Amino acid sequence: MAEYRLTTPLSDEDVSKLKAGDIVYLSGTIYTARDAAHKRLVDLIQKGEPLPFDLKGAVIYYVGPTPPKPGEVIGSAGPTTSYRMDSYAPILIEHGLKGMIGKGRRNDAVKEACKKHKAVYFGAVGGAGALLAQRIKDAKVIAYEELGPEAVRELVVEDFPVVVVNDTFGNDLYEEGRKKWAQA
Repeated sequence: MAEYRLTTPLSDEDVSKLKAGDIVYLSGTIYTARDAAHKRLVDLIQKGEPLPFDLKGAVIYYVGPTPPKPGEVIGSAGPTTSYRMDSYAPILIEHGLKGMIGKGRRNDAVKEACKKHKAVYFGAVGGAGALLAQRIKDAKVIAYEELGPEAVRELVVEDFPVVVVNDTFGNDLYEEGRKKWAQA
C-alpha cells in the first residue's frame, strides 16, 4: 500500500498508478450526487444535453450533507452506500468520470467500467462525517436545488482522506481483505 496526494481533475495517469488499498488525499474540486441526481445526469447524457459540471476527470462523492451550523461551510458529510448508484456509474465513467467516493461494494459492471475507462472507486469512512466535513473548504449547490441534501454540490476539498477500493486493474479491496482473513 502506498500514499498519494492528488489534485482534481484526475487524469488517466493519476488513477492508473493507484492500487486497491492505497491511501489518497484528494484536493481540489469534487462534486456531490446521489441516486436522484445520478438519474438526472444520465438522462441528460442520453438526450445529448449539457451536464451541470464537466465529467472529464471529475470525482463524485456520494453524500447528502446535513445543513451547516453557523460559521461552517457544510454540515456532517459522511459517505452514503454506493450500490444505489451502480446502474448509473458505468455511463458516467464512460463519459469521463475518474473517481467515485462512497462506502460499500460495487457491482461487476462498475468494476469493469473502471478497468475499461480508467477510473477508481474510493472508500471513505462511514460514521466520520463530521471529521470529513473539516476537509471541505467550500460548498455550493450547482444543480437540482429542489433535491435538498441530494442536490449536486461543488465542493472544494483539501487533503480529503480516502482509500482505493476498486482500481483500474480490477482489484477489489473488499475481496482481497476476505481472502487474507480466510488465510489467517
